Amino acid sequence: MADKEATVYIVDVGRSMGEKRHGRSVTDLEWGMQYVWDRITSTVATGRKTATVGVIGLRTDGTDNELGDESYFSHISVLSNIKQFLMPDLRKLGDDIKPSKTDKGDAISAIVLAIQMIITYCKKLKYKRKIVLVTNGQGWISSENLDEITKKIKEDNIELVVLGTDFDDPEYGVKEEDKNSRKADNETLLRGLVEDCDGVYGTLEQAVSELEIPRVKSVRTVATFKGFLQLGNPEEYDTAVRIPVERYYRTYVAKPPTASSYVLCSDFAMGQKQAEPSASADARKDDQSGDDSNLTPVRLLRTYQVTQESAPGGKIDVERDQLAKGYEYGRTAVHIDETDENITTLETFAGLELLGFIQTDKYERYMHMSTTNIIIAQRANDKAALALSSFIHALFELDCYAVGRLVMRENKPPVIVLLAPSIEPDYECLLEVQLPFAEDVRTYRFPPLDRVITVSGKVVTTHRNLPSNDLQDAMDKYVNSMEMVETNDNGDPVETLPIEDSFSPILHRIGSAIRSRAIHPTEPIPPLSKTLLRFSQPAEDLVEKSKKYLDRLIAAADVKKVPPKTKGRKRYGEAEKPLSGLDVDSLLHQEKRAKISPNNAIPEFKQTLTQAENIDGVKDAVKQMTAIVEDQIRHSLGDVNYDRVNEQMGVMRDELISYEEPTLYNDFLIQLKEKLLKEELGGDRRELWWLLRKSKLGLIDQRQSEQSLVTEAEAEEFMSMQ
Repeated sequence: MADKEATVYIVDVGRSMGEKRHGRSVTDLEWGMQYVWDRITSTVATGRKTATVGVIGLRTDGTDNELGDESYFSHISVLSNIKQFLMPDLRKLGDDIKPSKTDKGDAISAIVLAIQMIITYCKKLKYKRKIVLVTNGQGWISSENLDEITKKIKEDNIELVVLGTDFDDPEYGVKEEDKNSRKADNETLLRGLVEDCDGVYGTLEQAVSELEIPRVKSVRTVATFKGFLQLGNPEEYDTAVRIPVERYYRTYVAKPPTASSYVLCSDFAMGQKQAEPSASADARKDDQSGDDSNLTPVRLLRTYQVTQESAPGGKIDVERDQLAKGYEYGRTAVHIDETDENITTLETFAGLELLGFIQTDKYERYMHMSTTNIIIAQRANDKAALALSSFIHALFELDCYAVGRLVMRENKPPVIVLLAPSIEPDYECLLEVQLPFAEDVRTYRFPPLDRVITVSGKVVTTHRNLPSNDLQDAMDKYVNSMEMVETNDNGDPVETLPIEDSFSPILHRIGSAIRSRAIHPTEPIPPLSKTLLRFSQPAEDLVEKSKKYLDRLIAAADVKKVPPKTKGRKRYGEAEKPLSGLDVDSLLHQEKRAKISPNNAIPEFKQTLTQAENIDGVKDAVKQMTAIVEDQIRHSLGDVNYDRVNEQMGVMRDELISYEEPTLYNDFLIQLKEKLLKEELGGDRRELWWLLRKSKLGLIDQRQSEQSLVTEAEAEEFMSMQ
């Protein structure tokens, strides 16, 4: 279980925080809120009720706090008490954080108020307590009773963090020139307070710059298995080995948050929401906690039907309880009763049993079937730790792996696992990974890469599909030139791609996009962090160093640029000919087609277009296909001919795009829609129009053909049913 947290953010909203300084495009308040928003939204994203946040406004126009009767606590407002933050709280806080019209307000008094809030909320319970102050240090700050404040912060284990705009930080390399004396004194006072409290003091520039570095989520591991590592059957043999062990994840896939489906509430549904009784107010609050109250989650409703000719519509509804499981055997559904299905369940007992051992050089790495776990001895059990350590060292000294049978819980399917020893100076464990069963192994045979075997069995080592010696040598030198190993002054290799600096782009990008949109619902998503793109491209010095080797490789491989696909090739180019070069039409004495048959419309339409000598021939082919399509719609019994019509129109669309005659198809589709809406093609055929929309057979717009006069917006509007 994660630790309980209580964090209070003190945000300076004084009049001076609304100014832009040192050439920045944002005010001091907007700059500081970048850090505050990032920290608060990261807390909200966890969804933990035990991760609580409070916000205090410093140098506000008014006063709103429980100690406001005293003059020291004037112009300090509690914008949010300590609680779990949700989306409505974020939006409300965004409206409250605005530059004020005064510079009055004491930062030390705000820290005292934050201490009081934490003590009142946390009491004597175990919490991670933290106070974060963001200010520009321009206001008046009292230096009274700092010793008592420091003592109280230490007694309650509160971490104090002070971040200031343009605060001097020699370690980071920031120093503000022409600093006024008040700000310099305030910086000295705050630095001394933080150092006495063993807190964190820094300049805001460093905090904001580090926001681009993704924060890796620290998780508290939970044992996925607690049982015994066994060698032999302890119930039958006294010599059997039985060691209490625990299993934890070593590596695990981190997944980004998944999207949920919501729909916009209709006016009627919104009226019902407002008319709901007050007893369901909490439920409505939970539904609307996601920001927009006009959104409602999609709820799935499943109904089960069976065929019954005597029922209306030929089907009847059945309850889920009346259903039975059926397993596919070929194309037959085989039913097994629940009582008989118990026979197929393998009775197993939780445990990790050793089956055998294998030399490390006999095991292939590709046999891994899962992520890695670790096996350690039972906690606070010295006897088990000593026994497991002996087993680990025995495997290491004999250069062996162990193969075991793992059952996670009773009556769960067993898995075969590999156990490898891992010995570090202060840590020992078994690394565990799942192995495949015989049914999991798929064996494929591929032709060799270094030779070609002919049909007669002859081995050929020089072939057009095989690299030449010159090409092989050029590739070897190019690969070697891209080596990313660097050396230090002593000549020792230095790691250039540390694993701790490598982050999952999809995981952190989606997280940052969600946090940004939660705060700024109408602004565009910020660009991708440079840290995430760090390893997406090779280093410039490597590219420059390997350029001459790449040029030689291109010359040896005879790499040529593929010409772009020519548009309108069917209209202006020659007709496609077979590879043999023979004129098939003349050999078969085939005459030019004059009429397209409805029974073989698609091939004959393509052939007619190929034989067309001018635009009139193309128009005649389209006219014939139009008559065929309309006739099939008119005489279709229900939706019998809809799929055929859909296919024919798809071919017409593709062919006319290739012949650069989109206007012919667009005119045909406009007339077809008009006839469908007027029910001139055998009655109500609106279902066909829905099928055409689903198949994306709308107008050909300018994006698909340069000769089209229809814009993309006009094409989308046309496909509506109006």
